[in-house]
Amino acid sequence: MIKLLMSWDIRPGREADYMEFITEEFAPGMVRLGIQPTEAWYTVAGNGPQMLSGGITEDQETMLNILRSEEWRELEKELLTYVMNYEYKIVPASGNFQL
Repeated sequence: MIKLLMSWDIRPGREADYMEFITEEFAPGMVRLGIQPTEAWYTVAGNGPQMLSGGITEDQETMLNILRSEEWRELEKELLTYVMNYEYKIVPASGNFQL
């Protein structure tokens, strides 16, 4: 299993629009493309990204094909209108919390 780890901060003043996009478009879009969401963490206090999110695929080839797709690029492009400091990485999935 391969995991996509993403982190970002929500743009000030965009919180309500962000939540609508995440629940109605981004998460369903991930599933439609073949990435199974595994977690979403919201940082309430302390330093670091405001949001941490992850999703898995069966193998690296599947993940890379999804991330190269036009539909993923469109989802990512729209996400960037609601967030800043966006980063992602691909790692082997473990059963534990991953950064």
